[in-house]
Amino acid sequence: MKEHSRTSAAIIGASIIIGLSALGLISGNAALKYKSFERTVTVKGLSEREYPADIVIWPVQFSEAGNDAAQLYVSIEEKSRMIKSFLIDKGLSADEISISPPSIVDKSAREYGDTSTALFRYTSTQTVTVYSDKIEVAREAMNSLSELGRRGIVFTGSSYQTEYIFNRLNMVKPEMIEEATANARMSAVKFAEDSNSKLGKIKTASQGQFSIYSRDKNNPHIKKVRVVSTVEYYLSD
Repeated sequence: MKEHSRTSAAIIGASIIIGLSALGLISGNAALKYKSFERTVTVKGLSEREYPADIVIWPVQFSEAGNDAAQLYVSIEEKSRMIKSFLIDKGLSADEISISPPSIVDKSAREYGDTSTALFRYTSTQTVTVYSDKIEVAREAMNSLSELGRRGIVFTGSSYQTEYIFNRLNMVKPEMIEEATANARMSAVKFAEDSNSKLGKIKTASQGQFSIYSRDKNNPHIKKVRVVSTVEYYLSD
């Protein structure tokens, strides 16, 4: 009887060992298959295009000096009208031109500095600003400012702080994202071929931020738009 019990226990123990071994083998194969399934490649795709700007913001700033405040205001108003008329003659419209209040400094009212040798008591700056979608018209006018210089208007450096804006990003986004994704896939396909693998489905994808900047310092009215997409693909043998 005891011998029979020991035999039964041995059989049960052997069965458990065989079962655990089989389970371990199955689990190991599953892990290997899962690990193989998780083979991936991460690639980046670039889309970069050039577009003309949509809006120009052009501050035309000039300076004026004198010893009579009232006369200085008259001169400022006259020259502001001259600039506005000049811009309209060049093809800009009146509603695209704004004139800010003048900034006038009275040197004798300063609490510091020696003003005894100053030639003029009052100095002023005035800004006429162009806000327009007529980029080329504005640029032509910029190149002709010397005409006003010959008429006694003294421009300051701020006249060159022109800003060009590209505001059609939402219109070009879809095509550029598609192009960046296609470029990423081309890189992934090449990698798969070189590694004797097959390219699978997309595991993850992320779109980078769009960046907009001037093509170069001499062509700020031409904008470069750039985006990089990052895509992770599955690989299989």
